[in-house]
Amino acid sequence: MFDNVLVHQRIQKAKGLRDLGINPYPHFLEKEMSLEVFKEKFSYILNQEEKRDESVNAVLAGRLKLLRIAGKSIFANIEDENTNLQIYFSKDSVGEEPYGILKKNLEVGDIVLVKGFPFVTKMGEFSLHASEVKLATKAIVPLPEKYHGLTDIEQRYRKRYVDMIMNAEVRKDFLLRSKVVSLIRHFFEQKGFLEVETPMMHPIAGGANAKPFVTFHNALGVERFLRIAPELYLKRLVVGGFEAVFEINRCFRNEGMDLTHNPEFTTIEFYWAYHNYRDLMDLTEELFALLLEKLNLGKIIEFDGKMIDFSKPFERITYKDALCKYGDLDKELIEDKEKILIKLKTDGFEANEKLDLGYLQAELFANYVEKKLINPTFVVDFPVAISPLSRSSDEDDQIAERFELFICGRELANGFNELNDPLEQYERFLKQIEAKNAGDEEACEMDEDFVNALGYGMPPTAGQGIGIDRLVMLLSNKKSIRDVILFPAMRPLKSELKEKE
Repeated sequence: MFDNVLVHQRIQKAKGLRDLGINPYPHFLEKEMSLEVFKEKFSYILNQEEKRDESVNAVLAGRLKLLRIAGKSIFANIEDENTNLQIYFSKDSVGEEPYGILKKNLEVGDIVLVKGFPFVTKMGEFSLHASEVKLATKAIVPLPEKYHGLTDIEQRYRKRYVDMIMNAEVRKDFLLRSKVVSLIRHFFEQKGFLEVETPMMHPIAGGANAKPFVTFHNALGVERFLRIAPELYLKRLVVGGFEAVFEINRCFRNEGMDLTHNPEFTTIEFYWAYHNYRDLMDLTEELFALLLEKLNLGKIIEFDGKMIDFSKPFERITYKDALCKYGDLDKELIEDKEKILIKLKTDGFEANEKLDLGYLQAELFANYVEKKLINPTFVVDFPVAISPLSRSSDEDDQIAERFELFICGRELANGFNELNDPLEQYERFLKQIEAKNAGDEEACEMDEDFVNALGYGMPPTAGQGIGIDRLVMLLSNKKSIRDVILFPAMRPLKSELKEKE
C-alpha cells in the first residue's frame, strides 16, 4: 500500500520524530477558534496604524496547503473546514531547536496547531505570527501537486477525501446539501409532520417499480430486500393513526448508474391524511420558495446551461396533454396501442408488445416529453397501469390522481392521492404480477400484509417523494449525481478485480 518513494520518505520522517520523543500523532490538542472566527474577530487591525496586536494569543489549527522556507523564517498557508490563513514563524519566534525540527519535518499536507497573534505582513496580507507550532498529524501520503489537472475525473469520486482537501468548493457543495436537508426537515416539522424511521430490509420488494437488491438473513433463514421505497410502511403508520409523517433516508435500486442514478440514494417521503395531491403540489411550491430564499439563490437559477424560472406558479398539465403539447403527438396516436408501437419502432426505440397501453404511453412520455420540461412543471393524471398505488379518478378509472414534478428535463418528485380501497389495491397487485410475467422486471410484488392493513381503514391520504440528490444537483448546478453524493458507487478497478480472482 505504502510502497511509493515519497511516502517512504515521509514515514522515515515520522519515525525520526518519534526518535526525538515527538509523537507525530498526538492527541489532547485543542484549538480555540476556527480560522474564520479568527479573521472576523481580529480584522480590526486592518484599520489601525499598528497592524498587529501582540496582546492576543490565539490557538488555531489547519492543514498545511503551502510552505515557503526563507532561511530563518517560514511562511505557510493553513486551511480548515471553511477558509484558509497565512501563518508566519521564525527561529526567533518559536526558538532555535523547535524551528530546526519544524523546518526539517514539516511538509504540505501535515496538520498543525499554531499559537500566536494577528498581524498584517508588508505585502498587506492578514496573517498569524506564530510563537508556537506543533505537529498535530503527520501526513505520509503527499497531496497531488495539480489535482484539478487530473484527466481521470473518477479519481475525485474514488478518493473523495483527497477531492475535499484539494477543492474547497467541493466541501461547500456538501455543506449546501446538509443545509438543504436541514431546511426540509424544519419545513415539515413546522407543518406538523412527525419524522419517523421505517425498515431498510423488507420481506417483499415493494413501494415502487424498480429492481431490488437481495440479501439473506441468516438467523431467520429468509431472503430480504433492501428497500426500494418506504411508502408501504409509512402508509401503515397512517392506518395506525399518525396523520402527517415523513422520513428522510436511503433507498436502494439495483439498476444502472448514470448522471442521475446511483444505486443508493436519499429521498424524503411524506404522507398527509385528509389532504389531496393538489395540496401536495401547493406544498411543494412553498418548499421550493423557502429553499431558494434561505439559500440566497434568487428566483431564477442556472442549471446545466439553462435558466430555470421559479418566479411564476409551476405549470400544471395532464399527462396526455403533455404528450400532445411537448411530445408533438396526435391525440389519436396516444390512445392506440398499435400506432404507438409503430411510432416507437420507427423512431428507433424499444417497445414491448406484451405491455398494455398505459406502459406504452409511458414509453412515449420518456422518449418525447421529459427532456422538454425545463421550467418547473407538474405533470398530472398518469395512466393507472403505471401507478399501482395511486387512487384512480372518479371520472375516469384509467387515470390515476398522480403527479410528477419535472425541472430541466428531470423528475424531482412523485406524488398522488393514495389508493385506500383494499380490494382494488389487491387487484392492482395482481395486475402487477401479470406485468412482471409479461417482462416488466420492475413491477411490484404482492404485499398481502399491506392490503390487510388497508382493510382496517386508511383515511383519505396524499403522499409524495422528493429525490434529495437530484434536488441538491439542481440547487448547486451539478450535472452528475456523483457530485452531490459523498461516496458514490463506482465500478471496481481492474486491479481490484484481479485481486479477487
